[in-house]
Amino acid sequence: MNVPPFSSPSSSFPRPPSQPSFYDMTPEQQAEAGAMYMARAMQSCPAKAVMSAGAGFALGGIFGLFMSSMSYDLPESFGGRKMSDLPFRQQMKMQFSEMAKKSYSSAKNFGYIGMIFSGTECCIESLRAKTDVWNGVSAGCLTGGGLAVKSGPQAALAGCAAFAAFSGAIDLYLRRDANPPPENDFDS
Repeated sequence: MNVPPFSSPSSSFPRPPSQPSFYDMTPEQQAEAGAMYMARAMQSCPAKAVMSAGAGFALGGIFGLFMSSMSYDLPESFGGRKMSDLPFRQQMKMQFSEMAKKSYSSAKNFGYIGMIFSGTECCIESLRAKTDVWNGVSAGCLTGGGLAVKSGPQAALAGCAAFAAFSGAIDLYLRRDANPPPENDFDS
């Protein structure tokens, strides 16, 4: 029986060639193997969820810092004294403390939402084996409904609808440039 070099007689699927040890590779082969390993790791659902959580945390912190800098809801009295009667240094300390608390709270929320949405979308995409708008819409519905489920079924339904609509709109907006140009597009 004549068997090709990389297949077994019991299977019609070819066996991958045996890879040399990482230390036996040339530097170019090591770089390529490392890049392939990193690419596979970054395409996994847990890695996508962690990256989204980190990006959401950073953007949420910036957003929270910006929004808290415009907030004027600091207490008017502090320890029986009006805020305006306190020394400038103490006023600034209180304001920066409030800004840090609000910024951290916003960062946690954005990171949590990013992690849940990205992980859900990746799992749905893996299960469906398709990349289209419906992955984002489904993930948005599950994320919005899941975040609002403690407030009751109406809130969960509203959260599902709102987050799904927002996710679908963003996904459609980002995909509009990926379409091929029309046939009568003469702009070169």
